[in-house]
Amino acid sequence: MMGEPKYPLLSKDGDITIGGIFAIHSKETLPSFEFTQKSQLLSCTSVTLRDFRLAQIMIFAIEEINRSESFLPNVSIGYKIYDTCSSILSSMSATMSMMNDQDTAAVDRCNGQSPLHAIIGETESSATVILSRTTGPFKIPVISHSASCECLSNRKDYPSFFRTTASDYHQSRALVYIVKHLGWSWVGAVNSDNDYGNDGMAIFLKIAQEEGICVEYSEKFYRTEPEKLLKVVDIMKKGTAKVIVAFVSFLEMGLLIEQLSIQNITGLQVIGVKSWVASNEYITPKSFRVLGGALGVALRKINIEGFSDYVINTFWDTAFPCTERDGNSSQNTLTCKRYQDLLVLKNYNEDVPEHRYSSYVYKAVYAVAYALHSLLKCKEQQGNNNKKKSAKQRKVVEALKKVNFTVKFGDQVWFDSTGAAVAQYDVVNWQQDSDGSFHFKPVGYYDASNPPHQRFVLNTENIIWAGGQLEKPRSVCSESCPPGTRKSAQKGRPVCCYDCIPCAEGEISKETDSNNCKQCPVKYWSNAEKNECVLKAVEFLSFTEVMGIVLVFFSLFGIGLTVLVATLFYSKKDTPIVKANNSELSFLLLFSLTLCFLCSLTFIGRPTEWSCMLRHTAFGITFVLCISCVLGKTIVVLMAFKATLPGNNVMKWFGPLQQRLSVLAFTLIQVLICVLWITISPPFPYENMKYYKEKIILECSLGSTIGFWAVLGYIGLLALLCFILAFLARTLPDNFNEAKFITFSMLIFCAVWITFIPAYVSSPGKFTVAVEIFAILASSFGLLFCIFVPKCFIILFKPEQNTKQHVMGKMAFKP
Repeated sequence: MMGEPKYPLLSKDGDITIGGIFAIHSKETLPSFEFTQKSQLLSCTSVTLRDFRLAQIMIFAIEEINRSESFLPNVSIGYKIYDTCSSILSSMSATMSMMNDQDTAAVDRCNGQSPLHAIIGETESSATVILSRTTGPFKIPVISHSASCECLSNRKDYPSFFRTTASDYHQSRALVYIVKHLGWSWVGAVNSDNDYGNDGMAIFLKIAQEEGICVEYSEKFYRTEPEKLLKVVDIMKKGTAKVIVAFVSFLEMGLLIEQLSIQNITGLQVIGVKSWVASNEYITPKSFRVLGGALGVALRKINIEGFSDYVINTFWDTAFPCTERDGNSSQNTLTCKRYQDLLVLKNYNEDVPEHRYSSYVYKAVYAVAYALHSLLKCKEQQGNNNKKKSAKQRKVVEALKKVNFTVKFGDQVWFDSTGAAVAQYDVVNWQQDSDGSFHFKPVGYYDASNPPHQRFVLNTENIIWAGGQLEKPRSVCSESCPPGTRKSAQKGRPVCCYDCIPCAEGEISKETDSNNCKQCPVKYWSNAEKNECVLKAVEFLSFTEVMGIVLVFFSLFGIGLTVLVATLFYSKKDTPIVKANNSELSFLLLFSLTLCFLCSLTFIGRPTEWSCMLRHTAFGITFVLCISCVLGKTIVVLMAFKATLPGNNVMKWFGPLQQRLSVLAFTLIQVLICVLWITISPPFPYENMKYYKEKIILECSLGSTIGFWAVLGYIGLLALLCFILAFLARTLPDNFNEAKFITFSMLIFCAVWITFIPAYVSSPGKFTVAVEIFAILASSFGLLFCIFVPKCFIILFKPEQNTKQHVMGKMAFKP
């Protein structure tokens, strides 16, 4: 070896030797590498109290085993504990020194057998990877109390590695459970750039993505990279995520806390890991200002009986190399100089109850002891008395795989197929008491030995949040979308960043953060909030709405007016103006007009099977009856004029009987058309959902459109014939020429129904019915006013003209 060998910090000889390797100091001073003189050892400063306690608990457990009469009888266990100074370089140096003991005789150095039977350590995963790869070829078992990198679960690469802690797979899953349980979907992620941080964060990010948690940023740094650290802190400061998952090693976390304090970055809810979240060294007034309320996963805190007294009494008397009893010799002065910074801890033990790794080192020592005990017992049964030399490393590895025991504080120790222990964590919260002291409040746990649905428990009511707040902070990229909306991902951003888009008409979402809106069933429509499907409003022309009331009023008004005219005519039935032009047809016309006004009422109200058939047939028949009467009166006017010509006796062919028969014949044809229509394809109630998506138009389907247009066409044919005849008779020279008024009434009738056709086709819903009613009422009023109002005017206001002489008087005829 070139240079000075590295000697153990603490050591004791024994029949069996267990090595220990811990980062008892955190800073090292590199020697000169000019190679002009023999290389000097690295100088270490700044005691890491946590790892010093781990070295003490290792010695405590070994001495406890050595005192046992039944456990490893007649065999003493020695130890060699090395300090790595939290450096990979020092870790390699310590490993090589440990494997090549400087005290071993030269003749034994090349026998292929290391003087160590097992090694306890290291604390950090990266250093443990190096340690395990170095010792692996020699089958020296390494049992770590803290190295939890999932990479170490690979038995092919690390066949002789064991750990009394669990793999980071469970720690990462526990972190995801915390974030998901508290409803945070938008987090920042920071990790140390080593095996522990990189592997743990990779597992966290994978599980978080599966659980729908989005990560705004994922940054990493190493303890020797101050520029990257500043960049990480700047990103944390500028980020929108209020929750930060810090998968950071112990030393890196100290540097991060320092920078957060310098830049006064507060209000971030930090979620930590076991490496630092329950460390007494970091919970100070300065750090609490930036990390107060932090949550995290910590190893379970277990009190080991007798250890607290041991660290201030027995350890310094029996295990510490520098004591006051050694006097003031130069050798003692040189030795004590190396341990000067540790001596200040001689009377201090207040931190001991809070150290959570101590029990895991304790269990590691006992695991080695139980493995050795089983091997030596087996050899004893086989008659081999060379017990001390027979417990070779390969056999120790195999024995460790089978250990299963319970330590004095109740924990069962065994290793799974990957060499790890079962995952059991506390969830702790950084809190401050009323007296100003700080502590780690247990607020839950994660236990992988429980069934899946019982592994994680978190009591949120006991948590104090970041900044001392009692209300849980929110950390989301986008606020939750309420019912009635759906999420729409923002282009180029994580899935947790989205816009809330209202559901389209006819679609709903009942849940918060719906990805899609659901279409309502055919007869349902979305309510105003778009969170429930309600039955569509059924629309039809009802008697209670304004339009219905107006149309009913005019229908009744028309009926009343027709009845008044009929009453007036009946009271004056013997007067010449009533008797002229067949009073019987006049009364029949008034009756048919009454029916026309009445039939308009059948179009109002909820359509039913009977009302649909009645409204169209009643309309067709009553209007044909009406037009037939008008046609009859028109023919009578023409025949009456022809009858006044000399030698013409045409009236005998169109007397009262023929007039009745013509009206009956014309009406029967329409009745026949209606019967055929109802028989073949009658009108029926129909829920029309084409015009409006949000409501149902309840209307009467025509059934057969041919039937409907046949009825309407027949009415139009009679009206056209009546108009032509009346037009021809308009210039006849009577003082009271009824043909003029019939012509005008037919003109109005035809104009109304010609206008009706496009209006009927283009009007939606109940307006179609209203247009048809309007056409019925308009044409009925047209007939009533044009034919009967002139006669009523004479009867009421010009009685002197209501004489036979005036009615039959002739005007000078001009050929």
